[in-house]
Amino acid sequence: MDTAYPREDPRPPASRKADGAADVSLTLAASCPPPRDHLIWSVFSTLYLNLCCLGFLALVHSVKARDQKVAGNLEAAQRYGSKAKCYNILAAMWSLVPPLLLLGLVVTGALHLSQLAKDSAAFFSTKFDDGDYD
Repeated sequence: MDTAYPREDPRPPASRKADGAADVSLTLAASCPPPRDHLIWSVFSTLYLNLCCLGFLALVHSVKARDQKVAGNLEAAQRYGSKAKCYNILAAMWSLVPPLLLLGLVVTGALHLSQLAKDSAAFFSTKFDDGDYD
């Protein structure tokens, strides 16, 4: 790293002004956000060990998206990031829906069994008279 002062102007001498003042030009590029790669979400999806390895597929596409973003190919990075997002959503649904359905089945089964137990207890506590057997 060059720390010598005064710093030399890196431009060729033809582009410098005669009075020694430097030109300052500022160019603004169109500000579009870089494509997202969803890497952290993919790591958590992979570590959760969901079925069909959807989290691992999301992680692979996230890494590819990050590589393409670093290489400057934003279209490919957007495409891989979109695939990673889809795989992450599928992995989340695949991991959340079956336990919720199982919980719903357990709750409705417990309610149904409690109703059956109440009805059977009422049946066995019924007292019959001798006149009922005629």
